Formats: sequence, C-alpha cells, structure tokens
Amino acid sequence: MSIEVDPTVLAQPEHEDYDSSGYDTSTASLTSSIHTYLFENGRRYHSYYGTDKYLLPTDETEQDRLDLHHEIMRLAWSNKLHGAPLSEPHRILDIGTGTGIWAIDMADAYPMAEVIGTDLSPIQPSWVPANCRFQVDDATIDWTFQDNSFDFIHGRNISQGVSDWDHLTSEMMRCTVPGGYVELNENAITVQCDDGSMKPDNPMKVYVDNLRASLVKSGRPPMDIDFMKNALEKAGFEDVQALQVKEPVGPWPKDPRLKRVGAMVLLHTDTIFESYGMAAFTRILNMEPEAAKAICDGARLSARNKNYHMYSFYYRVYGRKPEDTTGN
Repeated sequence: MSIEVDPTVLAQPEHEDYDSSGYDTSTASLTSSIHTYLFENGRRYHSYYGTDKYLLPTDETEQDRLDLHHEIMRLAWSNKLHGAPLSEPHRILDIGTGTGIWAIDMADAYPMAEVIGTDLSPIQPSWVPANCRFQVDDATIDWTFQDNSFDFIHGRNISQGVSDWDHLTSEMMRCTVPGGYVELNENAITVQCDDGSMKPDNPMKVYVDNLRASLVKSGRPPMDIDFMKNALEKAGFEDVQALQVKEPVGPWPKDPRLKRVGAMVLLHTDTIFESYGMAAFTRILNMEPEAAKAICDGARLSARNKNYHMYSFYYRVYGRKPEDTTGN
C-alpha cells in the first residue's frame, strides 16, 4: 500500500526544503589495544579486529546517530523492541550492540533476564541496569558461549560486517535454548517512491546505488527479506516470520505516526549518508574522498527537498529453535 502524502507539505519551488518550511533539522575497563582506532576522512573507525570488519565509524557523532535510529525504529515498530513472542526470558544476547541502547532497554523491559551485549568496539556506557553487561567480541568468529545459553539472540544492522551468514546463524542455533528465538533486523538499503517524484538521477538514488554496489563488491550484499528468512531456515530455525515497516524520508506522509517517523528520519539524514558511504566508497569503490563526499552531500540535500516523497523498508525476521534438536 502506498503512503499517502500530506498535502500541507507539498512544495511548489523545485528545491524547497524542510528547513525553509519550519522544520528544525539541526541537530569499560579494557586493554589499551582495544581503544586503537583508525582516523580517516575526519572520522574515527574501528581497527582492533581489522579495518575491514566494519565500515561505519565509531566516534561520538556515530554514537548519537545510532541512538537516534534506535528511537526511529521504536516509533516505526510501535514501541516494540522485538517481534519474537518472548515470555520471561532468562538470558538475552545482543550481537553488534553498538551503543548498547537496545540491550539497556531490554534489560529494563525484562528485569528477570541477564542481558549481554557484544560489539567490536567498547563504546557502551558504564552506567547500565544491574542485569545488563557488555563485552568486546567478534560475532563473526566462533563464539565462546556454551550450547543452549540464551532464550533470545538479537542482531540489528550487522549485515555490513557479516561475510559468512552460514557460520553466524549456526552459532546462533547452537547457543539458543530449545524453544528459544533468534531475531534479525536490517535496513533494505533501497529507496522507494510511489508517486514518481523520485527520478532515476535523484541524488539519493545515486547514493543508494553506489552503496549497494560497494556492499556487493565487498562480499556483504544488502539484505532482503527472503535472504534473511532463508538464512534462519537453513540454520534449522522453525516458524520463521518476516515483518517490514516503512521509514519515510521527511514529514511528508499524511498518517500522523509516519509523519513523526519521517521527521526523525530527516534529522537522521544529517549524518547517516557519510556514516555508511565514506569508507565504502573510498575503500571499496576506490573513489577520491572529494567525490565520495559529494555523493553523500547530494543525498543529504535530496532528503531535505519536499518535492521528493521517498522511503525505505526496514525488515524484522525471527525464528524459533526446535524443542527437539536430536532429530527424534
């Protein structure tokens, strides 16, 4: 179903943006080696496990962006932190936890559970709920957790760091208790438009096309809902369910909730294009930094244009580990 455009935000001038119409869009104790970073194009990147492990920055600007996107997703998913039907889970694992904001919210929502968040970089806060803790770990290699350890394993926005999904999902299967759930959440990395206002040369589409090309070249292609379902089913999970929501770019929808999501996404565009694009374009597509920055800037300006009614999909796929894993 198409998103209905709010006629009050329709623009007449070709390049009228949201700023001109009144929307404000401004905005643990570890070894020293873990705190070694790469500084590139004015941003700080992870380097402890290798610079090719993760292409997005880890600096304070990125941490603010991650927390903002968490709030966008909470609103888009009607404040549901997960789709899997959990009932008093005792142990929860969040891989690629980032700033740890999802893990912290889950610890508050399920005080009976121990919540563990793992990430390549120690950027999580030290003041957290008593039932929440973080550790530095690489989820793409063999896990140190015991078999049947977690009632729920969660991964969000991790696809840019995963080259071997079979290995990752097999570790998820091994470490989930029988009857427990695994859930993946990923952005489609596409840009959609239902009314023809986005032309093929739209700068945001140009950006997304280049980003997709870089991810394919790196061996970590963008996610789609069928791939995510197949990955869990291939690993042996049952009752795999797939959900999706739309994230409008800008407060152009008529629907009040989507309008709020779009306004938050518009603020998100201040930083997301450089976060995802700069390392991907310069390291993988071998662009000069100036050319890469121009593509990112073009996408940001396109997002602010009221004439373009664009949106993206966000996917949520979860599955249950069989109660009987012996094959009997």
